[in-house]
Amino acid sequence: MTTHTNLLGGPEPTNLPENEEAYRLLSEESLAPVEVAAKFPTFSLAWALLAEEAFERGAVVESYAYARTGYHRGLDALRRAGWKGHGPVPWEHRANRGFLRCLAALARAAGEIGEKDEYERCWQFLKDSSAEAYAELHG
Repeated sequence: MTTHTNLLGGPEPTNLPENEEAYRLLSEESLAPVEVAAKFPTFSLAWALLAEEAFERGAVVESYAYARTGYHRGLDALRRAGWKGHGPVPWEHRANRGFLRCLAALARAAGEIGEKDEYERCWQFLKDSSAEAYAELHG
C-alpha cells in the first residue's frame, strides 16, 4: 500500500472503540482468547492472541486464518469509526493494538507460506498506519 504525504494535512488518526468487557474477560476472568473471540467476534485482540499462539506452536496456516479474521474484523471496525482506507491508526490507543497485531501476524504467516506480495503489503500497511507499531512488531 502506497500513501502520499498530504501537504494540507492528512486524515485524523482513527481510534477504535474500547471493549472493556472483552479486556476484563481476558485479564480478570482469565478467559482463553478462543472464548473471548467466541463472545466478541469483532474484538481483534482475541484474534491476534490466537494467531500469535498458533504461530509460536508452528501452526502457520491456523495463524494465518486467525490473523486474517482479526484483520478483516478490524478493518470493518475502522471503517465504522470513520477511517477512509488510509491514515494513522495509533499504536498508543489500546483498542487499535488488536488490529495492528493482527496485521503483523498476517504478515508473518503470509511470509511463512510463501505469500510474498501479501507479506510485503501487510508490513507496508502496518508501517503506514503506525510507525510505532511497525517498530514494536516487525522483526
